[in-house]
Amino acid sequence: MTNGWTLDDMPEQKGRTAVVTGANSGIGYVTSRELARRGARVVLACRDATRGRAAEDLLRRQVPGADVRLARLDLADLESIRSFAAELPEERLDLLVNNAGVMALPRRRTADGFEAQFGTNHLGHFALTGLLLPRMRDAGYGARVVTVSSGMHFAGTVDPRDPQMDRGYRRWTAYARSKSANLLFVHELARRLAADGSPLVAAAAHPGFAATGLQTAGVRMEGRRRAERVVAAATRLIATSAEAGALPTLYAATAPDVRQDDFIGPGGPLMRGAPARSPRAPWARDDRAAEGLWRMSERLTGVRWGWPAGV
Repeated sequence: MTNGWTLDDMPEQKGRTAVVTGANSGIGYVTSRELARRGARVVLACRDATRGRAAEDLLRRQVPGADVRLARLDLADLESIRSFAAELPEERLDLLVNNAGVMALPRRRTADGFEAQFGTNHLGHFALTGLLLPRMRDAGYGARVVTVSSGMHFAGTVDPRDPQMDRGYRRWTAYARSKSANLLFVHELARRLAADGSPLVAAAAHPGFAATGLQTAGVRMEGRRRAERVVAAATRLIATSAEAGALPTLYAATAPDVRQDDFIGPGGPLMRGAPARSPRAPWARDDRAAEGLWRMSERLTGVRWGWPAGV
């Protein structure tokens, strides 16, 4: 892996088509902008149409001639996910970046009744990937699914007896479990792709501690203005920028040496620095847990993967 990787090292993307979820802000926006700057056609998959249009307008100003378009996608609603996949005009995809997410929310439910963090961060992306993967099957070498996890996954893994924390909800534990679910999903998808002999790569990334707006969302939803100001101030003091936080995702999406089931994060101290392979909790590589989560996710979402099949 190349040391000191920067945007200047990012390969040309002309001819590739990418879908980026949560593309209206933070890491998703930077990822979309830099892919477009290198020539990729980028679908900005956003929940909020107003924010999405603002992001699209800004991107076009920053990257004149960018080949981008906006499409609505709410990962907390399976009907929206199915509609997005069915209405996507692109017949072939080269890159899917599962970036969107929520963090440390008060107890909430998705449109389908799932705990909001597990439902949005994991189940929504599981369903979306399953519905879009057939378009990636024939994309050839360089095609990738990149799922954004977090270093916070070390704080908890999925409990198959209580995956949605019905027995007692703790917001940060729920977040950590959803991020472990992201890694277990990538692990099982990578295993299936390798068994099939597919050149399509499934990898994960995490931004370190980057200022993206996620940190204040939970306290804002509860109307805790003072807490929101404190969290915002601490984030400004400690966190890296969204520009720096997007580098591991962009590396995972474009660098030629990314391998099946890689987990890319900042390689320096305090979760900063250039992209490098990142450590992960042992449970995030547990084959049995990954297969069990896969089966559970198929059952909960109703999205059955015809390919790649489990072996």
